[in-house]
Amino acid sequence: MKCRHCANETMAPFLDLGTAPPSNSYVAAADLGKPELWYPLVIRTCTECFLVQTEDFASRETFFSENYAYFSSFSSSWLRHAKSYVDAMTERFALGPASKVVEVASNDGYLLQYVKEKGIACLGVEPTASTAAAAREKDIEVVEAFFGAELAQNLVAKGWSADLTAANNVLAHVPDINDFVRGFSILLKPDGVSTFEFPHLFNMVEEAQFDTAYHEHYSYLSLTAVDRIFTANGLFVFDVGTTPWHGGSLRVFACRADTRAHPRQPAVQALLDREAAAGMKDLSYYAAFQAEAQRVRNDFLAFLIDCQRQGLKVAAYGAAAKGNTLLNFAGVKPDLLSFVVDKNPAKQGTFLPGSRIPIVSEDVLKAQKPERVVILPWNLQKEIKEQLSYIRDWGGTFVTAIPTLTVD
Repeated sequence: MKCRHCANETMAPFLDLGTAPPSNSYVAAADLGKPELWYPLVIRTCTECFLVQTEDFASRETFFSENYAYFSSFSSSWLRHAKSYVDAMTERFALGPASKVVEVASNDGYLLQYVKEKGIACLGVEPTASTAAAAREKDIEVVEAFFGAELAQNLVAKGWSADLTAANNVLAHVPDINDFVRGFSILLKPDGVSTFEFPHLFNMVEEAQFDTAYHEHYSYLSLTAVDRIFTANGLFVFDVGTTPWHGGSLRVFACRADTRAHPRQPAVQALLDREAAAGMKDLSYYAAFQAEAQRVRNDFLAFLIDCQRQGLKVAAYGAAAKGNTLLNFAGVKPDLLSFVVDKNPAKQGTFLPGSRIPIVSEDVLKAQKPERVVILPWNLQKEIKEQLSYIRDWGGTFVTAIPTLTVD
């Protein structure tokens, strides 16, 4: 295995979750009699540039197919976050009718709909047909393709040089991270700005968030690694902020390195220093993570077995990729967790990959009244607890497994 950024061949262990099917490859009822493809889920740390990365066993097309089932707009709190982002960027960078905004990994138009509302020209880049179709229903123009340097050159030739590019929760999803980042340095106008949001590796380690590891996540990112990657590919990191999303994310601001149109803010060096102080440039920082994942798995599995012995029905909410990582690592099947509820109609009536747990509508939750409801997308637990507060009427309680098992 070579580092996908610096090509170093010396990699240190970080996390080994055995094997699992792709986390977003939900199983149709008609396919329950067919085998699933399982791939090793092994993550290593580059000893040179400290990029943490998943070992490759399949092409990206395997994980991001035309039937990709993750739709951003099903989370109301994420929509509020998107709208707030558009408002803030419009004000900070004085965007207006003459501006152009391009979002890479635009999904179902969850963010660009707010750009369009402001009368700003916008374009989405989205490789999955299912979500691209949903965006077009909102009258958003979408290029259905994977992003990289070649596509960026084509977009510039067609007049889409950007004042602002957004890339939320996609930097971790690209196998060729150098080509992907280089594309933004090509697409930006001389004074343009690119923003990237992604889960912070620091939080993943500190909060035992091992379930954010899955095949679609090729990289697990610190600012230390990102700053190096951006510098090598024509971008200059000039600011950074944090958001609470996905267990704690970074929002990195970058401009073209050849123009450096925006001065570097103190927050960048402050975070680089914080990561260094935490030990993120020392391999020992990454070596203990395997034991943390095993601790979470063992506690969760023991809880489910105890519920079964007591005759308590356990269900889950949120057919999220992170939940599939947890369930498959723990070997959970429908005998321990009877069903999972999800708001997305495209998932309802299908089954979780690997565990084969049925995905149902909220009506089933109300009818069966399970005593325990496991919140698999723990990053949305506040929203979900408010939405499902009625389970307390029948004595139900909520459960989260990460960072420690909690029942309330």
